[in-house]
Amino acid sequence: MSGFGKPPAIPDQFQIYNSYVEDPKWQHRFTAVWASCLGLFIVLSLPTVNRALRAGREFTGLLGVWEDLKLRGYTTARASGSYREETTPTTGLNRSQGWLVIIRSALMWSPLGFSLDLGQIIVVVLYFAVLIVCIVTNAPLIDNSNRAGFLAIAQFPIVFLFATKNSLLSLVLGPGNGYEKLNYIHRWSGRGMFLGALIHGSLWIRNHLQYGLPILGQQKETSGVAAFALLGIIVLTSLRPVRQYLRQVFFYIHVLTFVSFFVTICYHTIYARPWIYPPLAFYGLDLLMRLFRYRIKDAVLTPVNKDMTLIHIQDCDGGWEAGQHVQLRVFFEGRVFESHPLTIASAPTNMSCLSTRSILLGARVSGDWTRALHKFARSEQDRIARYGGEKADTVQVPVQVMIDGPYGGCSLDLGEYENVLLISGGAGATFTLGLLDELVGRVVRCSRARGERTRRVEFAWAIRSFGCIEWFAPMLMDIAHTAAGSSLDLHISIFVTCLCNPEAVPPIPNSEVTIVRPDVHQILAQMLSSPAEDDVEDEGKASGGRLAVPGGVAVCASGPESLAREAANAVAKLAPTHARHIGGIALHTEVFSL
Repeated sequence: MSGFGKPPAIPDQFQIYNSYVEDPKWQHRFTAVWASCLGLFIVLSLPTVNRALRAGREFTGLLGVWEDLKLRGYTTARASGSYREETTPTTGLNRSQGWLVIIRSALMWSPLGFSLDLGQIIVVVLYFAVLIVCIVTNAPLIDNSNRAGFLAIAQFPIVFLFATKNSLLSLVLGPGNGYEKLNYIHRWSGRGMFLGALIHGSLWIRNHLQYGLPILGQQKETSGVAAFALLGIIVLTSLRPVRQYLRQVFFYIHVLTFVSFFVTICYHTIYARPWIYPPLAFYGLDLLMRLFRYRIKDAVLTPVNKDMTLIHIQDCDGGWEAGQHVQLRVFFEGRVFESHPLTIASAPTNMSCLSTRSILLGARVSGDWTRALHKFARSEQDRIARYGGEKADTVQVPVQVMIDGPYGGCSLDLGEYENVLLISGGAGATFTLGLLDELVGRVVRCSRARGERTRRVEFAWAIRSFGCIEWFAPMLMDIAHTAAGSSLDLHISIFVTCLCNPEAVPPIPNSEVTIVRPDVHQILAQMLSSPAEDDVEDEGKASGGRLAVPGGVAVCASGPESLAREAANAVAKLAPTHARHIGGIALHTEVFSL
């Protein structure tokens, strides 16, 4: 045969498309693209990770909350590691840094009606663009829709990588990049997986109807329809109203349907099995890390008026930093299987301004679990007071709790900035209160042992009624008394949006209470104002003598999504014109929404 030369080549238009050879190549290309982009973000995060390592923040909470058995009480931060001693303030930014600030501030902008900022929207759009290109390029989808199915399967790893609470990404991206910040990629990649399955399934059904073939019958077809139905259930029950109002229903359906989906997809195609191993590895690592973070502790409940239950988890000295949260499970009235995320409102013992060795949590009455917890605390408080002859308001209700965490945290080291704005709404004050407690403790109690630069802190809290001040008034008074007479200028502004019970205003030092809705843009603009020399005296009087000094401004906002969006947009608007002379503006927003 060799004497007749090479066999004739079949023209491309007459070749039969072999999807089982070509489509897996596109799976690998898609994976290479998103993995490369992720690697780029990790490289860009290296300076942040390096600073966190030097400050001892990178691995805080990795092994959970711990108790100091020696009961040493307060220690200086210097004793726990080596920290940066440089305190020279930043006087401004050069031209290249200024352009970087403009770009970063633009990415912070959050369009009205979107839960994502511009940077996150760009990530999602690019993700879907790459996905669609990989699905349609050189693929005869009408005749053979396997490419879309292969790309749906290829998204398994990314869906689970950004879903687990204990993810390696949270470490390599630095503090403040917990699962709650990365979860939007999990949600949108899950929708991308559904898009691929929808294209694959709908075109497959079209072909069967066109040629009169049965849709159900053989194992491949039946298992495929079942897998698509399960995926549809996952998507529908993951919509925001279900996540927000039926959290436990969402959680259980999510877990059970994904297990069933993995089983049915393996029956549908043998090409799915290699892509299931990475998700199983991610989930296994998550479960393993949780074993190191679980703690069962004694706690006491203190109901405050009709809207708040304070939870003091006793004998907790460290293992967390301000701004982190835990998954809390309270053993009461048969609700032992429910866990809910609550932000820690106190700093570790060695730097806290509070006198207790405990974790402070606040559960505002807003759902069935928090309502049941508050009702239980009230009834037990009355029962204990009745038998003990005590005043009911002073009684604390003992319970046992299980905590899983801590997770999340603030992406900013507030000690690196000379000006700090902490703004919150309602129960979101648990986040900013914890940051304030830690920052004042580092500056005053620990005598700036880590080289803290902070000179001025503005704490702004928006609430619905004067009675809400009672929630955290004792903590605010302790922190304000600690800061009084020190090198730190702390000012507390409380904004009340409803004229209810005005006599319930506690005497918090250096604070003011106004009946107005806070304007984040105006508050930040006052901090950033840089008057001319002739106007310094008048401008200082107009703003209470609290003008920002060069050295950078850190803005942390928590609470309702509208408040976080307003803060992000205020920074995005003011940063390009003010950041250069003030030394930069950094932002962290905290909105826990499933």
